[in-house]
Amino acid sequence: MVLLKTMEHQSPVIDSTFIDFCNSRGILTVEDFLIHDLNSLKLFAEKQFDSERLKQGIDQVLLIVNGLHKPWLNGVELLKDAQENKRNLSLTFEGFNSFLHGGLREGFVTELVGPSSSGKTQACLQAATCVAKGHVGGVVFIDTGNSFSASRIARLISHASCSTSAQQNHNALHNVMKNISCHPVFDIFSLFDVLHQLELKLKQQMLSRQCSVRLLIVDSFSSLIIPFLGGGGPHGHALMVSAGFLLKKIAHEYNVCVLVTNHMVAGEGGSAKPALGESWKTVPHVRLLLSHDREKHNCSISVVKHPSVAAGNQTMFTIHGWSQSSS
Repeated sequence: MVLLKTMEHQSPVIDSTFIDFCNSRGILTVEDFLIHDLNSLKLFAEKQFDSERLKQGIDQVLLIVNGLHKPWLNGVELLKDAQENKRNLSLTFEGFNSFLHGGLREGFVTELVGPSSSGKTQACLQAATCVAKGHVGGVVFIDTGNSFSASRIARLISHASCSTSAQQNHNALHNVMKNISCHPVFDIFSLFDVLHQLELKLKQQMLSRQCSVRLLIVDSFSSLIIPFLGGGGPHGHALMVSAGFLLKKIAHEYNVCVLVTNHMVAGEGGSAKPALGESWKTVPHVRLLLSHDREKHNCSISVVKHPSVAAGNQTMFTIHGWSQSSS
């Protein structure tokens, strides 16, 4: 976790006095700060000698966390990077690759959003299986709800295999599973820890020119951040923005495809809409809406946002190894 003390150089109001004030309330890290009741922290600051400066420090930390988006200053460099380093990652979904002009895009955060049992988790498992089996480089699967299932991956491999040999299917499953790194994560701070460790690993692999991670999956992101968004406080929003920035940073700097899932909530008039609100909507480069046809056992995918596919475009594809418990 990032120590709050490391932010001292970013603003004159975040000084040793402010750090000592926060430490006195058990706030040692940025994560401690964001999870703390900031209204009570400001009330406590008002009782101190330098109350206005302390309250400015609280606001400044939030501004820094919310403003961590690094802009591109050179469009020529951006175009060159996109042409030379950002490739498409094709997947074995029938019609999926052509529909999205080549599949998932390296450097992009792609969001799968849909109601419960719409196929989000099964789509993630199928994507992980495809990449681990057919591409150089591995898959990192961040599992927030015990949704990762080796048996479901085994069914996917069996379905795709032309062999009737149990031993060959076993070998194929072994090869796929050794290329998938699964991390059970049940709170947002553990997610930050895993992402920071992953970023360090990717830096080391880039320096040594080793085969790197091709696909990062977070299933689901919304289940981790929702508990911190209630009550109208700013710290939940800052956590969400910070996590979104880190996902985009990993995607862009290390040419990784990032795939996250999100659920639906009730909107105006009772209609369903993606969770996490307007601020999160700006994080994914691609937003795809899934729905499940239970009679035909296939999935409908609609484009909500995509840089090269018109919003509203829709297609059908098959999710193999489907079960009624798939989310």
